[in-house]
Amino acid sequence: MTTFYIARHAAHDWLGRGFAGRQPEVSLNAQGREEAGTLVRRLEGVALDAIYCSPQPRTQQTAQPLAHARGLPIRVEADFDEVDLGDWQGRTFDEVRGQAAWKHWLAHRGSAQPPGGERFADVAQRASAGLRRLVQAHPDQQVLVVSHGDVIKAMVANVLGLSLDRLESFEIAPCSISVVAMGEDWGQLRLLNSVGEPS
Repeated sequence: MTTFYIARHAAHDWLGRGFAGRQPEVSLNAQGREEAGTLVRRLEGVALDAIYCSPQPRTQQTAQPLAHARGLPIRVEADFDEVDLGDWQGRTFDEVRGQAAWKHWLAHRGSAQPPGGERFADVAQRASAGLRRLVQAHPDQQVLVVSHGDVIKAMVANVLGLSLDRLESFEIAPCSISVVAMGEDWGQLRLLNSVGEPS
């Protein structure tokens, strides 16, 4: 069994106002840097064996204080990358709110695709495949994965057998931690969206 501590990146200036996507210049703001620092205390009782992050700098910046405290390298895993948002990247929510594609994205994520971007079903497939590979690489270990809100929602939905169309029914907050235990052919959600100390 592998236990995954799955964290969303901490706060940045795009939160709540638009699509940061894969813009490499998006970094944690002051609040985010403070949130990232709290992971050292919040995971103090967890004996981590490895840390994996998406290719986006904001996930690696979130993991950095904890990686430094533990003396662990940050390993970059493309399967945990942010959704390729295509034409929506770098735009505000107000700019796309009236689009039919946005309404479809909110209500029917399982068949949705941003204009010029990645099918969400493919996001869910790659993220879940990434976890399964880490089960093979880290048997009987505890692993931190730092990724993005919708990507984490897809991981959770896969473990629960939940339709991707239901992703708006639960939240993954900035710097929250969800805990998933996985074996070769099973998974169990043990904690969802915790902003405190996981037990």
